[in-house]
Amino acid sequence: MNRLWAPWRSAYVSGSQPAIGCILCDAVRGGDDRRSLLLKRSSAAFLILNAYPYSPGHLMAVVNRHVASVEDARGEELAEAIALVQTATAALRREYGPDGFNIGINQGRVAGAGIADHLHIHVVPRWNGDTNFMPVLGEVKVLPESLETTYDRLKTALRP
Repeated sequence: MNRLWAPWRSAYVSGSQPAIGCILCDAVRGGDDRRSLLLKRSSAAFLILNAYPYSPGHLMAVVNRHVASVEDARGEELAEAIALVQTATAALRREYGPDGFNIGINQGRVAGAGIADHLHIHVVPRWNGDTNFMPVLGEVKVLPESLETTYDRLKTALRP
């Protein structure tokens, strides 16, 4: 039998307590960006790693203000979030060399939003052949590096 070791996921698997309030609001208000996985701030939006990524480098551009939908966001908030998507894709391309990206908004729980009440845009790097038998047969996704390593690589790549 083959084994996959991912000890950093232990808290999630063992039933860690759900967050109280909004984890995205807590991240932008908090003082420890590394602990919150917050990579970059702007006046109306920020970049943060997804704590449960689909692939290495999976991050989100998030509007600072707690709004749930595109129609509730201000134009300048959306513009800054999209500018951060551009910055993120450039940094991810330099650091990871993906073949493409999935970029999108899941607005509302029924659309797949894990955090339905705080607007965010997913940026997911993709590589040719990154789908294999593991997710198809075993419903398991193998990630080759820890979130801390991803954070350090992208924090460096996002420096001006």
